[in-house]
Amino acid sequence: MKREGTMADTAHPGMVQGISIRKRIWGWYFFDWASQPYNTLMLTFIFGPYFAQTATAQLMSDGMTQQAAAAQAQAWWGYGLTVTGILIAVLAPVLGSVADSTGKRMPWIWLFSILYFIGAMGTWWSAPEAFNPVLVLAFFGIGMIGMEFATIFTNSYLPSMGPKKELGRISGSGWAFGYVGGVVALIIMLMLFQAGASGKTMAGLSPLFGLDSATKADTRIVGPLTAMWFLVFMIPFFLWVRDEKNEPRLKYRFGKGVTDLVQTLKNLPGNPSLLAYLGSSMFYRDALNGMYTFGGIYAVGVLGWSITQIGIFGISAALSGAIFCWIAGYIDRAIGPKPVIVACCLIMMLTALLIISLTPTSVLWFAVEDGSALPDQMFYLAGILIGAAGGVLQSSSRNMLTRQGNPERMTEAFGLYALSGKATSFLAPALIALVSDITGSQRLGVTPLVFLFALGLFLLLWVKPDGEPET
Repeated sequence: MKREGTMADTAHPGMVQGISIRKRIWGWYFFDWASQPYNTLMLTFIFGPYFAQTATAQLMSDGMTQQAAAAQAQAWWGYGLTVTGILIAVLAPVLGSVADSTGKRMPWIWLFSILYFIGAMGTWWSAPEAFNPVLVLAFFGIGMIGMEFATIFTNSYLPSMGPKKELGRISGSGWAFGYVGGVVALIIMLMLFQAGASGKTMAGLSPLFGLDSATKADTRIVGPLTAMWFLVFMIPFFLWVRDEKNEPRLKYRFGKGVTDLVQTLKNLPGNPSLLAYLGSSMFYRDALNGMYTFGGIYAVGVLGWSITQIGIFGISAALSGAIFCWIAGYIDRAIGPKPVIVACCLIMMLTALLIISLTPTSVLWFAVEDGSALPDQMFYLAGILIGAAGGVLQSSSRNMLTRQGNPERMTEAFGLYALSGKATSFLAPALIALVSDITGSQRLGVTPLVFLFALGLFLLLWVKPDGEPET
């Protein structure tokens, strides 16, 4: 049941605690700018593929074939993300409920920002000569937990950023701004640090600070770069975004937070549209995360791409995401988020099928000449589609939640949203890991994503565009 009287549904004040709404919105945008490199550089385009390369080389040195080692490395990455996803799923709704019960979100954002910084910085200790997959995955998981939880709390500020009809545009613009941040960080990485086969960066320079490509320091620097980027660009967020004074200021009581959460879960069947949406997004966001997580690893293992090639792929995907998120924000405002979500899920399903069909000698399951550039070109096209449809899907999804959830319990709603996204977040990595293990094929390992997108689309049939009517 929705309640009236929230800022999203009334005339929005020009100031919040002495800070103009324009500054507040830009401060909120800067979280996306600051945090996006963990997805762009760490998860998808630089560190994830580096982990796969290094783990594959280690396994091959122990006697595995290249194909089996690549599949096993993909499985390790999947299992690591599975553990991280389960931890997030268990804690997200509880912490969200506690934050709503106290009216204090900012201290939690500080805490998880620290975890983000520690985790990203810690991945520096992943040199090939002393590579410990468990330690590397632990640091990566700490940073990802920090990013995911900080995102839950910052997303919950969205309804206070403007009138309800403007939230789609604001969300889309914020996501586009974040993508631009990811692009800039990725370009800096490729131009100043990442050495190619020649030993020079894309700008023709030796890696900055004398980083040695023999120890992969030129690649491992991506962790400290991501950490420092976050540290610097979170400053506008902490300066311009505040908890609102009219929120309750209770002591942190986990018991009350858990009690409120249990009551919310009991009430979910009475809000079938929200329940269906949480179920739908659970599957399609899980599939989307699988696309992000394994795209670069797939390019390394199946197409034999270098880290630099994957970086260029990432730039094209992120630029596509920035452009289309900004455009789709206005489409979302005009027609609402649900049609946008449906279109994006269909595009992602077709893109997943395209990726599965690609090998160095085939496109759409048809053979091509050995050495043909077409498979690489089609994978670049897939990256552009993933960037565009994936970014828009996430932006419209968080706006959709503002239409489905209780405005007075919005952090809890985003906690439940995180739970729905993480309750099965182990599913895509686990299924990919399992199928990769069973078949010994990275390419076939990606097939479960198609079915997860289809499940998400099916459950959207029960989602009302504007949520259940207010009572």
